[in-house]
Amino acid sequence: MASVLVACEFSGIVRDAFRARGHDAFSCDVLESERPGPHIRGDVRDLLDAGWDMMIAFPPCTYLCRSGDRWYARSTERNDAIRFVRELMAAPVERWAIENPRGVLSREIRPPDCRIQPWEYGHPESKETHLWLQGLPPLMVAAHVGGTYKARVHRAAPAPDRWKERSRTLPGIAEAMAAQWG
Repeated sequence: MASVLVACEFSGIVRDAFRARGHDAFSCDVLESERPGPHIRGDVRDLLDAGWDMMIAFPPCTYLCRSGDRWYARSTERNDAIRFVRELMAAPVERWAIENPRGVLSREIRPPDCRIQPWEYGHPESKETHLWLQGLPPLMVAAHVGGTYKARVHRAAPAPDRWKERSRTLPGIAEAMAAQWG
């Protein structure tokens, strides 16, 4: 089975989906993991050349997403965030996926290879998410949910941990990643 680095993931959701399929998956983030399991707390850049078969990365979107254009368009923070994504893309890993919402990466680096919605993976809600891929096929729809979709993430109430709620990968998407890319 593959050795998988799940970069910038504090939730453990994607890591655990790959581990459930027998992969040697580790999450890495500057935060502690919310779930028990193999997690490395620190800067993922220190691990990029460790011989991983695959990397699934979730770089923080605060300075990269379209909603941040108003505040961060020409900021040092945005430039640093773009540089970080470029470092992830340049990692010596043959197969990788980088996830982020619609935003500056499409303009500064390249258009995404795939666009997904939670309702395509069993969750009755909307949140367009972009994937930049190398050596991996586009993520295919796994469990289409019809009907009305909630904008749960967009309409989340202000709270100290609102960013955490907005950034967790939904289990249906994590399972599709592990099933299709693992």
